[in-house]
Amino acid sequence: VQLQASGGGLVQAGESLKLSCAASASIFSGNAMGWYRQAPGKRRELVALIFSDGRVNYDDSVKGRFTISRDNVKNTLYLQMNSLKPEDTAVYYCRSPKFLIWGQGTQVTVSS
Repeated sequence: VQLQASGGGLVQAGESLKLSCAASASIFSGNAMGWYRQAPGKRRELVALIFSDGRVNYDDSVKGRFTISRDNVKNTLYLQMNSLKPEDTAVYYCRSPKFLIWGQGTQVTVSS
Protein backbone atom coordinates (compact mmCIF):
# COMPACT_ATOMS: atom_id res chain seq x y z
CA VAL A 1 0.00 0.00 0.00
CA GLN A 2 2.68 2.54 1.09
CA LEU A 3 0.55 5.72 1.10
CA GLN A 4 -2.74 6.18 -0.71
CA ALA A 5 -4.94 9.20 -0.17
CA SER A 6 -8.61 9.31 -1.13
CA GLY A 7 -11.80 11.25 -0.54
CA GLY A 8 -11.16 14.38 -2.56
CA GLY A 9 -13.70 15.96 -4.86
CA LEU A 10 -15.40 19.10 -6.07
CA VAL A 11 -17.40 21.02 -3.47
CA GLN A 12 -18.76 24.51 -2.99
CA ALA A 13 -17.36 26.99 -0.51
CA GLY A 14 -18.60 26.28 3.01
CA GLU A 15 -19.05 22.56 2.45
CA SER A 16 -17.09 19.69 3.97
CA LEU A 17 -14.95 16.77 2.86
CA LYS A 18 -13.21 13.98 4.71
CA LEU A 19 -9.94 12.63 3.36
CA SER A 20 -8.51 9.23 4.18
CA CYS A 21 -5.01 7.86 3.79
CA ALA A 22 -4.27 4.17 3.93
CA ALA A 23 -0.67 3.57 4.93
CA SER A 24 1.65 0.65 5.22
CA ALA A 25 2.21 -0.36 8.82
CA SER A 26 5.96 0.14 8.45
CA ILE A 27 5.36 3.83 7.72
CA PHE A 28 2.39 4.50 9.98
CA SER A 29 3.00 2.60 13.17
CA GLY A 30 4.55 4.71 15.93
CA ASN A 31 5.31 7.64 13.65
CA ALA A 32 3.97 11.13 13.23
CA MET A 33 1.79 11.52 10.15
CA GLY A 34 0.89 14.64 8.26
CA TRP A 35 -1.39 16.01 5.58
CA TYR A 36 0.28 18.20 3.00
CA ARG A 37 -1.16 20.09 0.07
CA GLN A 38 0.11 21.64 -3.13
CA ALA A 39 -1.85 24.24 -5.00
CA PRO A 40 -1.09 25.07 -8.65
CA GLY A 41 2.07 27.12 -8.91
CA LYS A 42 2.80 26.88 -5.20
CA ARG A 43 5.12 24.86 -3.01
CA ARG A 44 3.88 21.81 -1.16
CA GLU A 45 3.00 22.76 2.43
CA LEU A 46 2.21 20.96 5.66
CA VAL A 47 -1.31 21.69 6.86
CA ALA A 48 -1.76 19.28 9.76
CA LEU A 49 0.38 16.89 11.77
CA ILE A 50 -0.51 14.23 14.31
CA PHE A 51 1.97 12.45 16.53
CA SER A 52 1.67 8.83 17.58
CA ASP A 53 0.43 9.95 21.01
CA GLY A 54 -2.36 12.02 19.48
CA ARG A 55 -0.87 15.49 19.79
CA VAL A 56 -1.74 17.65 16.81
CA ASN A 57 -0.46 20.76 15.07
CA TYR A 58 -2.18 22.82 12.40
CA ASP A 59 -1.16 25.50 9.98
CA ASP A 60 -2.81 28.78 10.88
CA SER A 61 -4.72 28.77 7.59
CA VAL A 62 -6.74 25.68 8.61
CA LYS A 63 -7.00 26.03 12.40
CA GLY A 64 -10.58 25.69 13.58
CA ARG A 65 -11.72 24.24 10.25
CA PHE A 66 -9.68 21.06 9.73
CA THR A 67 -9.30 18.13 12.11
CA ILE A 68 -6.62 15.49 11.71
CA SER A 69 -7.05 12.07 13.29
CA ARG A 70 -5.61 8.59 13.04
CA ASP A 71 -6.72 4.99 13.50
CA ASN A 72 -3.72 3.08 14.76
CA VAL A 73 -5.43 -0.27 14.23
CA LYS A 74 -6.33 0.36 10.60
CA ASN A 75 -3.12 2.33 9.87
CA THR A 76 -5.29 5.05 8.43
CA LEU A 77 -4.99 8.82 8.62
CA TYR A 78 -7.95 11.16 8.27
CA LEU A 79 -8.52 14.84 7.60
CA GLN A 80 -11.97 16.28 8.25
CA MET A 81 -12.23 19.55 6.35
CA ASN A 82 -15.09 21.89 7.21
CA SER A 83 -15.98 25.38 6.00
CA LEU A 84 -13.92 24.85 2.90
CA LYS A 85 -12.66 27.90 1.02
CA PRO A 86 -11.55 28.30 -2.60
CA GLU A 87 -7.98 28.79 -1.35
CA ASP A 88 -8.07 25.23 0.02
CA THR A 89 -8.05 23.97 -3.57
CA ALA A 90 -5.00 21.72 -3.97
CA VAL A 91 -3.79 18.19 -4.29
CA TYR A 92 -3.63 16.70 -0.80
CA TYR A 93 -1.02 14.14 0.20
CA CYS A 94 -0.30 12.18 3.33
CA ARG A 95 3.18 11.41 4.51
CA SER A 96 5.24 10.62 7.55
CA PRO A 97 7.96 13.28 8.08
CA LYS A 98 10.26 10.40 8.98
CA PHE A 99 10.31 8.96 5.48
CA LEU A 100 11.02 10.52 2.08
CA ILE A 101 8.02 8.78 0.54
CA TRP A 102 5.14 10.50 -1.18
CA GLY A 103 2.09 8.57 -2.21
CA GLN A 104 -0.64 9.36 -4.66
CA GLY A 105 -2.52 12.51 -3.70
CA THR A 106 -6.18 13.37 -3.94
CA GLN A 107 -7.54 16.48 -5.62
CA VAL A 108 -9.71 18.86 -3.62
CA THR A 109 -11.43 21.63 -5.56
CA VAL A 110 -13.54 24.26 -3.83
CA SER A 111 -15.67 26.51 -5.99
CA SER A 112 -16.82 29.95 -4.87
